[in-house]
Amino acid sequence: MGLFVVGGTLFRVWQVARDDDRGPADVVIVLGAAQYNGRPSAVLEARLEHTAQLYADGVADRVLTVGGSRAGDVYTEAEAGRNWLIDRGVPEAAIVPVGEGSDTLGSVRAAAEEAERQGWRSAVIVSDPWHSLRAVTMARDAGLDASASPTRRGPIVQTREMQAKYIIRETAALLHYRATHAPVAVDAQTGLG
Repeated sequence: MGLFVVGGTLFRVWQVARDDDRGPADVVIVLGAAQYNGRPSAVLEARLEHTAQLYADGVADRVLTVGGSRAGDVYTEAEAGRNWLIDRGVPEAAIVPVGEGSDTLGSVRAAAEEAERQGWRSAVIVSDPWHSLRAVTMARDAGLDASASPTRRGPIVQTREMQAKYIIRETAALLHYRATHAPVAVDAQTGLG
């Protein structure tokens, strides 16, 4: 039975990673990742590029950037993302930064709280492909009608070895979340937690 659950979860992580739901939504939520003095990491920049395209395509007329900061940081992940999007032509008035969350669960819960305050019910979540199922599961648990539109660029999707590593990592992280409703440890390389 346990092998069936693990195998089924691994398949779903892989399957959802391949989907791209660009349906209309109230808001696009881009999950944070590492930033360096306001400059997005390669992982975060790939997510932001995808978010800018979703905004340009009219998927939603609002973007929520989310993610906190580490000790000593001047910027939050949300601020770094907001600034990057503004520099690429997304109107400042269309972006709501939520500078909270040090892991996926904290970020998704903070985003869902802001969405509720704003009266937004539906959201398209932008993250990495392998992270999509867990992020959407958490968002739905937090009360959002959520779907995923993962980025297809960035360091996490460059090689088959990297993809396999993150499919396995996300399978374990999703099983952990479903069993405990608690976050997992943050990956120092990607900021996924």
